Amino acid sequence: MPKYADDPTWADIVPLPTDEGGPNPLAAIAYSDDYSETMSYLRAVMAAKEHSPRVLDLTEDLIDMNPAHYTVWLYRAETLFALHSDLRAELEWLNETALAHQKNYQIWHHRNLIVDRLCGEEQGVVDEEGLWKAECEFVEQMFERDAKNYHVWSYRQWLVRRFGLWGPVELEFTERMLARDLRNNSAWNHRWFVVNGRAEMEGDGGLGVEDPEVRAREVKFAMEAVAKTPQNQSPWNYLRGIVRKTGMSLGHLKGFAEQYASLKEPDEVRSSFALDLLAEVYVEEKKAKEAGEVLDLLATRYDPIRKHYWQYRKGLLGVEGAAAA
Repeated sequence: MPKYADDPTWADIVPLPTDEGGPNPLAAIAYSDDYSETMSYLRAVMAAKEHSPRVLDLTEDLIDMNPAHYTVWLYRAETLFALHSDLRAELEWLNETALAHQKNYQIWHHRNLIVDRLCGEEQGVVDEEGLWKAECEFVEQMFERDAKNYHVWSYRQWLVRRFGLWGPVELEFTERMLARDLRNNSAWNHRWFVVNGRAEMEGDGGLGVEDPEVRAREVKFAMEAVAKTPQNQSPWNYLRGIVRKTGMSLGHLKGFAEQYASLKEPDEVRSSFALDLLAEVYVEEKKAKEAGEVLDLLATRYDPIRKHYWQYRKGLLGVEGAAAA
């Protein structure tokens, strides 16, 4: 039964139906009747450039049916701004919508626009600290549902950039996330962003891991994570990132890697990632024979699923037995 056609609130609107190529389209999309009707009214109000409370109701109805329709979100934002609507109320509505549609990107782009607008001149004096704290708290609530939601992590990075959250508070947040799951690559990536992002993105201060004190702190943090989960690639990658960023030699990590893998005790290897690192250290030290032995251990015992990759690496060394099956 038509919802809008029978509503006197919309009696003045002539709906604009979808034109998919005439009366016999080649591949018509099977929209539901409700969705088709609601979209026809949105087209009409967009054509008239109408911004009104009923348009907000219309977009809310459409978002409930299809939260991925970016045109609907954009027109909703335009209408909110044109009406000088209560944007804090919009955030509250967005909370419910985000929890109901966790994998939707448009929700977070819309949230970005709303928060940015709240901090603009038109909204008057805003408690920015209270705003970003509330946003961060909601993000953590989202992570309780899905700690690796890419769109939410992207929004968290935007919050860091927008409000300059490069300090201890955000580092503590990464520690909480990693305490829940040390294998959360997204949390490791966010920590790297917080530590190094200000220097890379703003260029107005902060050396990241190029600061000796920061480097020592981050190396210690990653090493402690390895100690808890040696067969966890994330902290090993974090250590490698520090080495590359600072121009250090991998040899600085040799002693640490040997705590988890050693040619002297090939039966006691605790981490294939330590072996991989040792292979690179030996190459750096021009010890091709030792590097080849490490790669053999990876190919035959500790990571045989990537046997051909390790054999390829050994082949690059030019040592005997590189092509062995």
